[in-house]
Amino acid sequence: MNAQKAHSFCYKLVSRNQFSPGGLMKKLKLIVVDDDPYILKSIESLLPEAWSIDSFDSLNFKIDIFEHYHAAFVDMHLSADTNKAEGIEVIKRLKKQRPNLEIIAMSGNLDRQNMEACINAGASRFIAKPLNPEELISLLKKIEAYQLLKEAQQRGKKSFQRWIGNSNHSMALQKQISNLKGEPGPILIEGPTGTGKELIAEMLHSQEPRSHFIKLNIAAIPEKLFESEFFGHVKGAFTGALSNKVGLAEAAHGGDLFIDEIEALPLPLQVKLLRFLESGEIRRVGSQETKNVNTRVIIATNENLEQLVEKGLFRSDLLWRINGKKISIPALNKRPQDIEDLAQYFLNKKSSKKTLDIEALNLLKQQAWPGNVRELKRLCEKLLLSAPLPVIRHEDILSAINKSPYDINEDTLSKKACLADIINKYEKEVLLKALCKYKDVEVAAENLQISRSSLYKKIKDYDINWKMH
Repeated sequence: MNAQKAHSFCYKLVSRNQFSPGGLMKKLKLIVVDDDPYILKSIESLLPEAWSIDSFDSLNFKIDIFEHYHAAFVDMHLSADTNKAEGIEVIKRLKKQRPNLEIIAMSGNLDRQNMEACINAGASRFIAKPLNPEELISLLKKIEAYQLLKEAQQRGKKSFQRWIGNSNHSMALQKQISNLKGEPGPILIEGPTGTGKELIAEMLHSQEPRSHFIKLNIAAIPEKLFESEFFGHVKGAFTGALSNKVGLAEAAHGGDLFIDEIEALPLPLQVKLLRFLESGEIRRVGSQETKNVNTRVIIATNENLEQLVEKGLFRSDLLWRINGKKISIPALNKRPQDIEDLAQYFLNKKSSKKTLDIEALNLLKQQAWPGNVRELKRLCEKLLLSAPLPVIRHEDILSAINKSPYDINEDTLSKKACLADIINKYEKEVLLKALCKYKDVEVAAENLQISRSSLYKKIKDYDINWKMH
Protein backbone atom coordinates (compact mmCIF):
# COMPACT_ATOMS: atom_id res chain seq x y z
CA MET A 1 0.00 0.00 0.00
CA ASN A 2 1.53 3.38 -0.94
CA ALA A 3 1.65 6.38 1.36
CA GLN A 4 -1.10 8.26 -0.46
CA LYS A 5 -3.59 5.42 0.02
CA ALA A 6 -2.57 4.98 3.66
CA HIS A 7 -3.51 8.61 4.20
CA SER A 8 -7.14 7.86 3.41
CA PHE A 9 -7.69 5.38 6.24
CA CYS A 10 -5.29 6.28 9.01
CA TYR A 11 -6.43 9.77 9.90
CA LYS A 12 -9.19 12.33 9.62
CA LEU A 13 -8.81 16.09 9.43
CA VAL A 14 -11.68 17.83 11.19
CA SER A 15 -12.60 21.49 10.97
CA ARG A 16 -12.61 23.29 14.31
CA ASN A 17 -16.07 24.71 13.54
CA GLN A 18 -17.60 21.27 14.02
CA PHE A 19 -16.77 21.42 17.71
CA SER A 20 -16.94 25.14 18.50
CA PRO A 21 -19.26 25.65 21.46
CA GLY A 22 -19.84 29.32 20.73
CA GLY A 23 -20.35 31.77 23.57
CA LEU A 24 -22.14 31.31 26.85
CA MET A 25 -25.82 32.17 27.04
CA LYS A 26 -25.13 34.75 29.75
CA LYS A 27 -22.17 36.29 31.54
CA LEU A 28 -20.50 34.35 34.30
CA LYS A 29 -20.66 35.99 37.72
CA LEU A 30 -17.73 36.24 40.10
CA ILE A 31 -18.02 37.32 43.75
CA VAL A 32 -14.97 38.57 45.63
CA VAL A 33 -15.01 38.61 49.44
CA ASP A 34 -12.07 40.78 50.48
CA ASP A 35 -11.56 43.94 52.55
CA ASP A 36 -8.68 45.17 50.36
CA PRO A 37 -10.01 47.55 47.62
CA TYR A 38 -6.81 47.14 45.58
CA ILE A 39 -7.43 43.40 45.21
CA LEU A 40 -10.89 44.08 43.78
CA LYS A 41 -9.47 46.60 41.31
CA SER A 42 -6.72 44.16 40.28
CA ILE A 43 -9.16 41.34 39.63
CA GLU A 44 -11.61 43.65 37.86
CA SER A 45 -8.91 44.92 35.49
CA LEU A 46 -7.90 41.37 34.53
CA LEU A 47 -11.39 39.92 34.19
CA PRO A 48 -12.00 38.04 30.89
CA GLU A 49 -14.87 39.27 28.71
CA ALA A 50 -17.24 36.47 29.74
CA TRP A 51 -17.25 37.56 33.40
CA SER A 52 -18.92 40.18 35.59
CA ILE A 53 -17.86 40.92 39.18
CA ASP A 54 -19.40 41.87 42.53
CA SER A 55 -17.69 42.23 45.88
CA PHE A 56 -18.06 42.31 49.66
CA ASP A 57 -15.51 43.76 52.01
CA SER A 58 -16.64 42.00 55.20
CA LEU A 59 -18.54 39.03 56.59
CA ASN A 60 -21.82 40.94 56.43
CA PHE A 61 -23.57 39.29 53.51
CA LYS A 62 -26.44 36.87 53.07
CA ILE A 63 -25.45 33.44 51.93
CA ASP A 64 -28.43 33.13 49.56
CA ILE A 65 -27.11 35.87 47.26
CA PHE A 66 -24.51 33.39 46.03
CA GLU A 67 -27.15 31.30 44.28
CA HIS A 68 -26.46 32.88 40.88
CA TYR A 69 -22.67 33.06 41.08
CA HIS A 70 -20.29 30.71 39.30
CA ALA A 71 -17.13 31.36 41.33
CA ALA A 72 -16.05 33.03 44.58
CA PHE A 73 -12.66 34.45 45.53
CA VAL A 74 -12.41 34.59 49.33
CA ASP A 75 -9.63 36.23 51.31
CA MET A 76 -8.47 33.99 54.13
CA HIS A 77 -8.03 36.94 56.55
CA LEU A 78 -11.03 39.27 56.54
CA SER A 79 -10.47 41.09 59.82
CA ALA A 80 -7.89 43.53 61.12
CA ASP A 81 -6.38 40.71 63.11
CA THR A 82 -4.33 39.01 60.38
CA ASN A 83 -3.79 35.94 62.55
CA LYS A 84 -7.50 35.16 62.49
CA ALA A 85 -8.54 33.24 59.38
CA GLU A 86 -12.17 34.42 59.11
CA GLY A 87 -12.25 33.44 55.46
CA ILE A 88 -12.20 29.76 56.34
CA GLU A 89 -15.59 30.11 58.03
CA VAL A 90 -16.92 31.89 54.93
CA ILE A 91 -15.68 29.02 52.75
CA LYS A 92 -17.39 26.46 55.00
CA ARG A 93 -20.69 28.36 54.86
CA LEU A 94 -20.51 28.71 51.09
CA LYS A 95 -19.62 25.06 50.51
CA LYS A 96 -22.47 23.90 52.74
CA GLN A 97 -25.06 26.05 50.96
CA ARG A 98 -23.59 25.86 47.43
CA PRO A 99 -21.70 22.55 47.00
CA ASN A 100 -21.07 23.20 43.29
CA LEU A 101 -19.74 26.75 43.66
CA GLU A 102 -16.10 27.09 42.59
CA ILE A 103 -14.35 28.62 45.62
CA ILE A 104 -10.80 29.99 45.45
CA ALA A 105 -9.06 31.00 48.67
CA MET A 106 -6.38 33.69 48.61
CA SER A 107 -3.97 35.33 51.05
CA GLY A 108 -0.53 36.83 51.38
CA ASN A 109 0.04 34.65 54.45
CA LEU A 110 1.34 31.36 53.09
CA ASP A 111 1.26 29.41 56.32
CA ARG A 112 0.84 25.82 55.20
CA GLN A 113 -1.57 24.86 57.99
CA ASN A 114 -3.94 27.72 57.11
CA MET A 115 -3.71 27.00 53.37
CA GLU A 116 -4.59 23.34 53.91
CA ALA A 117 -7.44 24.42 56.21
CA CYS A 118 -8.92 26.38 53.29
CA ILE A 119 -8.82 23.32 51.04
CA ASN A 120 -10.32 21.13 53.76
CA ALA A 121 -13.08 23.72 54.27
CA GLY A 122 -14.13 23.40 50.61
CA ALA A 123 -11.91 25.65 48.47
CA SER A 124 -10.82 23.99 45.23
CA ARG A 125 -7.61 26.01 45.07
CA PHE A 126 -5.43 28.46 46.98
CA ILE A 127 -3.68 31.37 45.26
CA ALA A 128 -1.08 33.69 46.77
CA LYS A 129 -1.19 37.46 47.06
CA PRO A 130 -0.07 39.57 45.34
CA LEU A 131 -2.08 37.93 42.59
CA ASN A 132 -0.25 36.65 39.52
CA PRO A 133 -2.16 37.99 36.45
CA GLU A 134 -1.41 34.94 34.28
CA GLU A 135 -2.48 32.53 37.03
CA LEU A 136 -5.69 34.48 37.66
CA ILE A 137 -6.70 34.64 33.98
CA SER A 138 -5.85 30.96 33.44
CA LEU A 139 -7.94 29.98 36.45
CA LEU A 140 -10.98 31.98 35.28
CA LYS A 141 -10.63 30.52 31.76
CA LYS A 142 -10.70 26.99 33.20
CA ILE A 143 -13.84 27.77 35.20
CA GLU A 144 -15.37 29.29 32.06
CA ALA A 145 -14.53 26.11 30.10
CA TYR A 146 -16.26 23.98 32.73
CA GLN A 147 -19.38 26.16 32.59
CA LEU A 148 -19.38 25.84 28.79
CA LEU A 149 -19.27 22.05 29.06
CA LYS A 150 -22.15 22.01 31.55
CA GLU A 151 -24.21 24.46 29.51
CA ALA A 152 -23.68 22.50 26.30
CA GLN A 153 -24.81 19.35 28.12
CA GLN A 154 -27.93 21.02 29.52
CA ARG A 155 -28.88 22.66 26.23
CA GLY A 156 -28.07 19.56 24.18
CA LYS A 157 -26.17 21.71 21.73
CA LYS A 158 -25.61 19.61 18.61
CA SER A 159 -22.70 21.67 17.27
CA PHE A 160 -20.65 20.89 20.37
CA GLN A 161 -19.32 17.49 21.33
CA ARG A 162 -20.72 16.85 24.79
CA TRP A 163 -20.39 14.19 27.45
CA ILE A 164 -23.60 12.36 28.35
CA GLY A 165 -24.12 11.48 32.00
CA ASN A 166 -24.44 13.11 35.41
CA SER A 167 -22.73 10.57 37.65
CA ASN A 168 -19.92 11.66 39.94
CA HIS A 169 -17.47 10.04 37.51
CA SER A 170 -18.87 12.07 34.62
CA MET A 171 -18.77 15.31 36.57
CA ALA A 172 -15.15 14.62 37.51
CA LEU A 173 -14.26 13.94 33.86
CA GLN A 174 -15.72 17.24 32.73
CA LYS A 175 -13.83 19.01 35.48
CA GLN A 176 -10.59 17.37 34.33
CA ILE A 177 -11.24 18.47 30.74
CA SER A 178 -11.84 22.09 31.76
CA ASN A 179 -8.73 22.07 33.97
CA LEU A 180 -6.67 21.27 30.87
CA LYS A 181 -7.81 24.40 29.03
CA GLY A 182 -4.80 26.39 27.94
CA GLU A 183 -2.42 23.57 28.82
CA PRO A 184 0.12 22.37 26.24
CA GLY A 185 0.43 18.71 25.41
CA PRO A 186 0.95 15.91 25.50
CA ILE A 187 -2.26 14.70 27.13
CA LEU A 188 -2.95 11.01 27.79
CA ILE A 189 -6.48 9.57 27.75
CA GLU A 190 -6.81 6.03 29.05
CA GLY A 191 -9.85 3.82 29.31
CA PRO A 192 -11.36 0.54 28.07
CA THR A 193 -12.52 0.17 24.49
CA GLY A 194 -15.77 1.95 23.76
CA THR A 195 -15.72 4.38 26.69
CA GLY A 196 -15.36 7.57 24.63
CA LYS A 197 -11.66 8.42 24.43
CA GLU A 198 -12.03 10.06 21.02
CA LEU A 199 -14.95 12.13 22.31
CA ILE A 200 -12.82 13.36 25.21
CA ALA A 201 -10.11 14.38 22.71
CA GLU A 202 -12.68 16.29 20.66
CA MET A 203 -13.91 18.05 23.79
CA LEU A 204 -10.35 19.02 24.73
CA HIS A 205 -9.89 20.48 21.26
CA SER A 206 -13.24 22.28 21.24
CA GLN A 207 -12.41 24.47 24.23
CA GLU A 208 -9.26 25.88 22.63
CA PRO A 209 -8.88 28.61 19.99
CA ARG A 210 -6.98 26.14 17.83
CA SER A 211 -7.41 25.24 14.18
CA HIS A 212 -6.92 21.70 12.89
CA PHE A 213 -7.94 18.50 14.65
CA ILE A 214 -6.33 15.44 13.05
CA LYS A 215 -7.05 11.86 14.08
CA LEU A 216 -4.45 9.14 13.70
CA ASN A 217 -4.93 5.45 14.53
CA ILE A 218 -1.58 3.77 15.05
CA ALA A 219 -2.94 0.26 14.46
CA ALA A 220 -4.17 1.29 11.00
CA ILE A 221 -0.70 2.24 9.71
CA PRO A 222 1.76 -0.41 8.54
CA GLU A 223 4.96 -0.08 10.56
CA LYS A 224 7.08 0.67 7.50
CA LEU A 225 4.92 3.65 6.57
CA PHE A 226 4.72 5.28 9.99
CA GLU A 227 7.61 7.72 9.57
CA SER A 228 6.35 8.85 6.20
CA GLU A 229 2.81 9.32 7.52
CA PHE A 230 3.84 11.05 10.71
CA PHE A 231 6.78 13.18 9.57
CA GLY A 232 6.19 13.35 5.80
CA HIS A 233 8.68 12.64 3.02
CA VAL A 234 10.42 14.32 0.10
CA LYS A 235 10.17 13.28 -3.51
CA GLY A 236 12.36 10.28 -4.26
CA ALA A 237 12.88 9.34 -0.61
CA PHE A 238 11.74 5.78 -1.39
CA THR A 239 10.02 3.82 -4.12
CA GLY A 240 6.59 5.31 -4.65
CA ALA A 241 7.46 8.72 -3.21
CA LEU A 242 6.51 10.59 -6.37
CA SER A 243 6.14 13.98 -4.71
CA ASN A 244 6.74 15.79 -1.44
CA LYS A 245 4.22 15.00 1.28
CA VAL A 246 3.35 16.84 4.47
CA GLY A 247 3.27 14.55 7.52
CA LEU A 248 0.46 14.50 10.06
CA ALA A 249 2.51 16.22 12.79
CA GLU A 250 3.14 19.13 10.44
CA ALA A 251 -0.41 19.14 9.05
CA ALA A 252 -1.71 19.61 12.61
CA HIS A 253 0.50 22.69 13.17
CA GLY A 254 -1.46 25.22 15.24
CA GLY A 255 -3.95 22.54 16.26
CA ASP A 256 -4.27 19.11 17.84
CA LEU A 257 -3.10 15.67 16.73
CA PHE A 258 -5.05 12.81 18.30
CA ILE A 259 -3.08 9.54 18.35
CA ASP A 260 -5.22 6.50 19.16
CA GLU A 261 -4.00 3.03 20.20
CA ILE A 262 -0.51 4.23 21.15
CA GLU A 263 0.21 0.76 22.57
CA ALA A 264 0.41 -0.57 19.00
CA LEU A 265 3.43 1.61 18.16
CA PRO A 266 6.54 -0.61 17.89
CA LEU A 267 9.42 0.12 20.25
CA PRO A 268 11.84 1.54 17.60
CA LEU A 269 9.19 4.05 16.51
CA GLN A 270 8.39 5.00 20.09
CA VAL A 271 11.86 6.56 20.24
CA LYS A 272 11.06 8.79 17.26
CA LEU A 273 7.73 9.86 18.76
CA LEU A 274 9.44 10.66 22.07
CA ARG A 275 12.03 12.79 20.31
CA PHE A 276 9.27 14.75 18.57
CA LEU A 277 7.37 15.28 21.84
CA GLU A 278 10.55 16.54 23.52
CA SER A 279 11.71 18.89 20.77
CA GLY A 280 8.71 19.71 18.59
CA GLU A 281 10.99 19.08 15.60
CA ILE A 282 10.15 17.09 12.50
CA ARG A 283 12.30 15.96 9.61
CA ARG A 284 10.69 14.53 6.52
CA VAL A 285 11.95 11.15 5.36
CA GLY A 286 14.74 11.72 2.84
CA SER A 287 15.41 15.30 3.96
CA GLN A 288 18.23 16.79 6.04
CA GLU A 289 16.22 19.84 7.10
CA THR A 290 14.39 20.04 10.42
CA LYS A 291 11.33 22.15 11.17
CA ASN A 292 9.62 23.13 14.41
CA VAL A 293 5.86 22.72 14.61
CA ASN A 294 3.38 23.88 17.23
CA THR A 295 1.21 20.78 17.52
CA ARG A 296 -0.46 19.63 20.71
CA VAL A 297 -0.52 15.83 20.90
CA ILE A 298 -3.42 14.01 22.57
CA ILE A 299 -2.77 10.29 23.03
CA ALA A 300 -5.23 7.49 23.81
CA THR A 301 -4.83 3.90 24.96
CA ASN A 302 -7.08 1.08 26.12
CA GLU A 303 -4.16 -0.76 27.69
CA ASN A 304 -2.37 -0.41 31.02
CA LEU A 305 0.85 1.20 29.82
CA GLU A 306 2.62 0.62 33.16
CA GLN A 307 2.11 -3.12 32.71
CA LEU A 308 3.35 -2.92 29.11
CA VAL A 309 6.49 -1.16 30.38
CA GLU A 310 7.08 -4.01 32.85
CA LYS A 311 6.76 -6.52 30.00
CA GLY A 312 9.15 -4.59 27.78
CA LEU A 313 6.46 -3.67 25.24
CA PHE A 314 6.43 0.07 25.94
CA ARG A 315 9.24 2.51 26.68
CA SER A 316 9.31 3.87 30.22
CA ASP A 317 10.72 7.25 29.10
CA LEU A 318 7.85 7.71 26.64
CA LEU A 319 5.35 6.84 29.36
CA TRP A 320 6.90 9.40 31.71
CA ARG A 321 6.67 12.03 28.95
CA ILE A 322 2.96 11.49 28.20
CA ASN A 323 1.77 10.62 31.72
CA GLY A 324 1.91 14.12 33.21
CA LYS A 325 -1.56 15.22 32.10
CA LYS A 326 -3.83 12.18 32.20
CA ILE A 327 -7.57 11.57 31.99
CA SER A 328 -8.80 8.13 33.03
CA ILE A 329 -12.25 7.08 31.83
CA PRO A 330 -13.95 4.42 33.95
CA ALA A 331 -15.78 1.48 32.35
CA LEU A 332 -19.54 1.88 31.93
CA ASN A 333 -20.29 -0.71 34.62
CA LYS A 334 -18.40 1.52 37.09
CA ARG A 335 -20.85 4.39 36.48
CA PRO A 336 -24.31 2.79 36.12
CA GLN A 337 -25.93 6.14 37.01
CA ASP A 338 -25.07 7.29 33.46
CA ILE A 339 -26.85 4.42 31.72
CA GLU A 340 -30.30 6.01 31.74
CA ASP A 341 -29.03 9.29 30.25
CA LEU A 342 -26.95 7.47 27.64
CA ALA A 343 -29.70 5.02 26.63
CA GLN A 344 -32.29 7.77 26.31
CA TYR A 345 -29.85 9.88 24.30
CA PHE A 346 -29.26 7.04 21.83
CA LEU A 347 -32.97 6.24 21.64
CA ASN A 348 -33.83 9.87 20.89
CA LYS A 349 -31.07 10.37 18.34
CA LYS A 350 -33.26 9.36 15.41
CA SER A 351 -36.28 11.37 16.55
CA SER A 352 -37.71 8.32 18.29
CA LYS A 353 -40.16 8.70 21.17
CA LYS A 354 -39.37 5.34 22.74
CA THR A 355 -38.72 5.32 26.48
CA LEU A 356 -37.52 2.71 28.97
CA ASP A 357 -39.73 1.34 31.73
CA ILE A 358 -38.19 0.93 35.17
CA GLU A 359 -37.63 -2.84 34.85
CA ALA A 360 -35.91 -2.41 31.50
CA LEU A 361 -33.68 0.31 32.93
CA ASN A 362 -32.75 -1.83 35.94
CA LEU A 363 -31.86 -4.70 33.59
CA LEU A 364 -29.55 -2.40 31.61
CA LYS A 365 -27.84 -1.33 34.82
CA GLN A 366 -27.19 -4.98 35.74
CA GLN A 367 -25.31 -5.78 32.52
CA ALA A 368 -21.51 -6.13 32.45
CA TRP A 369 -21.09 -4.01 29.27
CA PRO A 370 -17.71 -5.36 28.10
CA GLY A 371 -18.09 -3.11 25.03
CA ASN A 372 -18.98 -0.13 27.25
CA VAL A 373 -20.83 2.85 25.74
CA ARG A 374 -20.33 1.58 22.19
CA GLU A 375 -22.11 -1.67 23.11
CA LEU A 376 -24.98 0.23 24.76
CA LYS A 377 -25.35 2.37 21.63
CA ARG A 378 -25.61 -0.70 19.37
CA LEU A 379 -28.20 -2.27 21.68
CA CYS A 380 -30.31 0.90 21.60
CA GLU A 381 -30.15 0.95 17.81
CA LYS A 382 -31.34 -2.65 17.80
CA LEU A 383 -34.17 -1.84 20.24
CA LEU A 384 -35.38 0.98 18.00
CA LEU A 385 -36.02 -1.61 15.29
CA SER A 386 -37.19 -4.56 17.39
CA ALA A 387 -39.22 -3.17 20.33
CA PRO A 388 -42.91 -3.16 19.27
CA LEU A 389 -44.20 -0.60 21.79
CA PRO A 390 -43.32 3.03 22.50
CA VAL A 391 -42.22 1.79 25.93
CA ILE A 392 -39.24 -0.58 25.92
CA ARG A 393 -39.85 -3.46 28.31
CA HIS A 394 -37.70 -5.94 30.23
CA GLU A 395 -38.49 -8.70 27.70
CA ASP A 396 -37.58 -6.47 24.75
CA ILE A 397 -34.06 -6.11 26.12
CA LEU A 398 -33.72 -9.84 26.84
CA SER A 399 -34.77 -10.55 23.27
CA ALA A 400 -32.37 -7.96 21.86
CA ILE A 401 -29.40 -9.43 23.71
CA ASN A 402 -30.48 -12.97 22.76
CA LYS A 403 -31.18 -14.12 26.30
CA SER A 404 -34.13 -15.87 27.83
CA PRO A 405 -34.70 -16.10 31.58
CA TYR A 406 -35.21 -19.86 31.14
CA ASP A 407 -32.26 -20.91 29.00
CA ILE A 408 -29.36 -20.64 31.45
CA ASN A 409 -28.56 -23.18 34.16
CA GLU A 410 -25.47 -24.30 36.03
CA ASP A 411 -24.80 -27.25 33.72
CA THR A 412 -24.91 -25.01 30.65
CA LEU A 413 -22.61 -22.49 32.26
CA SER A 414 -20.15 -25.23 33.20
CA LYS A 415 -20.05 -26.61 29.66
CA LYS A 416 -19.57 -23.15 28.21
CA ALA A 417 -16.72 -22.47 30.64
CA CYS A 418 -14.95 -25.72 29.70
CA LEU A 419 -15.33 -24.98 26.00
CA ALA A 420 -13.97 -21.48 26.49
CA ASP A 421 -10.91 -22.88 28.31
CA ILE A 422 -10.20 -25.26 25.42
CA ILE A 423 -10.56 -22.50 22.81
CA ASN A 424 -8.32 -20.13 24.76
CA LYS A 425 -5.62 -22.77 25.21
CA TYR A 426 -5.64 -23.59 21.49
CA GLU A 427 -5.57 -19.91 20.49
CA LYS A 428 -2.62 -19.23 22.80
CA GLU A 429 -0.65 -22.11 21.25
CA VAL A 430 -1.36 -20.88 17.71
CA LEU A 431 -0.27 -17.33 18.57
CA LEU A 432 2.90 -18.54 20.30
CA LYS A 433 3.90 -20.69 17.32
CA ALA A 434 3.36 -17.83 14.88
CA LEU A 435 5.38 -15.37 16.97
CA CYS A 436 8.25 -17.83 17.44
CA LYS A 437 8.25 -18.62 13.72
CA TYR A 438 8.22 -15.08 12.33
CA LYS A 439 10.06 -13.31 15.21
CA ASP A 440 8.11 -10.14 14.39
CA VAL A 441 4.69 -9.00 15.64
CA GLU A 442 3.67 -7.28 12.40
CA VAL A 443 4.60 -10.26 10.21
CA ALA A 444 2.89 -12.68 12.61
CA ALA A 445 -0.26 -10.54 12.65
CA GLU A 446 -0.30 -10.40 8.85
CA ASN A 447 -0.02 -14.20 8.55
CA LEU A 448 -2.65 -14.74 11.26
CA GLN A 449 -4.87 -12.26 9.40
CA ILE A 450 -5.54 -10.11 12.47
CA SER A 451 -4.60 -6.50 13.22
CA ARG A 452 -1.35 -5.69 14.97
CA SER A 453 -3.23 -4.07 17.88
CA SER A 454 -5.36 -7.21 18.30
CA LEU A 455 -2.25 -9.36 18.44
CA TYR A 456 -0.64 -7.07 21.02
CA LYS A 457 -3.81 -7.33 23.11
CA LYS A 458 -3.84 -11.12 22.92
CA ILE A 459 -0.14 -11.25 23.87
CA LYS A 460 -1.05 -9.23 26.94
CA ASP A 461 -4.23 -11.21 27.75
CA TYR A 462 -2.50 -14.60 27.49
CA ASP A 463 0.76 -13.31 29.00
CA ILE A 464 2.76 -14.70 26.06
CA ASN A 465 6.52 -14.17 26.42
CA TRP A 466 7.45 -15.42 22.95
CA LYS A 467 10.93 -13.83 22.99
CA MET A 468 11.99 -16.40 25.62
CA HIS A 469 11.23 -19.34 23.31
